[in-house]
Amino acid sequence: MPCGEDWLSHPLGIVQGFFAQNGVNPDWEKKVIDYFKEKLKENNAPKWVPSLNEVPLHYLKPNSFVKFRCMVQDMFDPEFYMGVYETVNRNTKARVLHFGKYRDVAECGPQQEVDLNSPRTTTLERQTFYCVPVPGESMWVKEAYVNANQARVSPSTSYTPSRHKRSYEDDEDMDLQPSKQKDQHVTARQAGNVGGLQWSGEPKRLETEASSGQQLSSLNFSSPFDLNFPLPGEKGPACLVKVYEDWDCFKVNDVLELYGILSVDPVLSILNNDERDASSLLDPMECTDTAEEQRVHSPPASLVPRIHVVLAQKLQHINPLLPACLNKEESKTCKFVSGFMSELSPVRAELLGFLTHALLGDSLAAEYLILHLISTVYTRRDVLPLGKFTVNLSGCPRNSTFTEHLYRIIQHLVPASFRLQMTIENMNHLKFIPHKDYSANRLVSGLLQLPSNTSLVIDETLLEQGQLDTPGVHNVTALSNLITWQKVDYDFSYHQMEFPCNINVFITSEGRSLLPADCQIHLQPQLMPPNMEEYMNSLLSAVLPSVLNKFRIYLTLLRFLDYSISDEITKAVEDDFVEMRKNDPQSITADDLHQLLIVARFLSLSAGQTTLSRERWLRAKQLESLRRARLQQQKCVNGNEL
Repeated sequence: MPCGEDWLSHPLGIVQGFFAQNGVNPDWEKKVIDYFKEKLKENNAPKWVPSLNEVPLHYLKPNSFVKFRCMVQDMFDPEFYMGVYETVNRNTKARVLHFGKYRDVAECGPQQEVDLNSPRTTTLERQTFYCVPVPGESMWVKEAYVNANQARVSPSTSYTPSRHKRSYEDDEDMDLQPSKQKDQHVTARQAGNVGGLQWSGEPKRLETEASSGQQLSSLNFSSPFDLNFPLPGEKGPACLVKVYEDWDCFKVNDVLELYGILSVDPVLSILNNDERDASSLLDPMECTDTAEEQRVHSPPASLVPRIHVVLAQKLQHINPLLPACLNKEESKTCKFVSGFMSELSPVRAELLGFLTHALLGDSLAAEYLILHLISTVYTRRDVLPLGKFTVNLSGCPRNSTFTEHLYRIIQHLVPASFRLQMTIENMNHLKFIPHKDYSANRLVSGLLQLPSNTSLVIDETLLEQGQLDTPGVHNVTALSNLITWQKVDYDFSYHQMEFPCNINVFITSEGRSLLPADCQIHLQPQLMPPNMEEYMNSLLSAVLPSVLNKFRIYLTLLRFLDYSISDEITKAVEDDFVEMRKNDPQSITADDLHQLLIVARFLSLSAGQTTLSRERWLRAKQLESLRRARLQQQKCVNGNEL
């Protein structure tokens, strides 16, 4: 473990040290950030930092150093705070300078009060993000992060529930005596309201949050406060994240890894209740924040903890099996990447075999599924997203659990995914598009508020005859726009706001999908197991965990490879296209050329080749020819269905 754990358990003490040395000189803030950056470079130090994703909130010590892997769901208005403030001792009149950064509650001793008129007081600004755990994060991702942390836990840093020191001796049995708890809250309320500022009676009050949050450690939709998760059934803590530097670098839906100071002071909840009580007495014209806005923006800290960010990093991916940073410069020198690329060919062959079995023996469909899983929007030309590759797998057996189990296979391979069951009821009643709630001044999430590189599997085999109402039609339109333009238009009542995205959409259907797709492949099962669940379970259990991990690395890593086409191959492709047009002018169009180039791109990358070769171009033409022939054959069998 890194020497000296004070930076983990008492980070505010470290900050205090730099502040005391430098006073009001702003250099102290940069020194604090540099200090924690250096600490996190030591001996796998990040693995020693407890994570809100894995450790229940009531196990964590208030004001300790924590990390959180999350998505920015909403951004609130910037808030002002006291960057530096001065307290005066009522008896001795001694003055002490304090810092307000990384705190929700001002530190103030028993005989001290804040001098609001001190010329040394400075007011600064910070940004608040509302962050939720990464939507649709796969179970294997969560388990890998948990195991990475647990493997390095020692007794000195174990997260067993323990009672924190309290400022009153008789608080030991507080949980059993609600009256004492109430009295304590009254005391805290009195301490917190002096001078109309948020601070506590004594510094130890900052460490009194333990038992009150225990029953809330496993959060879900049954809680009275709507945690605003985009996907149903999600669990984990939502956090109010206070950002002090470079907040302009982040945007809604970004996935971040945050390191910061945990704030769960119960005084916050009491003060917020008092503010709501007070605001109800004010003239509505004078009160800018509605009660609903206060409730949403200042939820109980035991339910929605605060993190004061010291370091924040935007994540390229959330695959724990890969280095967090896969920058172009680093990937050339990174031994891990180069080592994996050298054994790419057998990994691809094994993955193709695995997916062929999952697709009931259809190797052509398995080829296209690999290309789909490594596809990504690599650039945008005007409004056109280049690199998207939505695949429609038609011919899926109806009234079968095949699509459900195929999704389970995909879940085991990708870091984040969601299966949308496309029933009339779901299309009419689910909220797909995030919308702005002006009374609460927040963005209410929808199913399509997803981070980049999420796999969205749309199961159309469940669609029955029925009537789509107006919300249903809007939801179908939203899905079509997502697939075609890789964007979601968020609803701000008076206008739509366009949010670009990069979502891999895979559609399973019986006939041709109602939704647009870049590529339709018709499933041709070579076998039909009598028990689908048993077949898929045995397929998964037959794969070694080490091989499964190679599949996961393969599918994530190939998204980040550069790709180019040489002038020589470009000329050869153009000549080839002209020849194809001569032979079959009716059926070969510019769209077909674009499709061929996309297939050739991902076919090359799937083999670890970053430039297009003549061989890969011919193989792409062969795959497309087989796919088209299969569709034509099916069309002849079923009339105009496809």
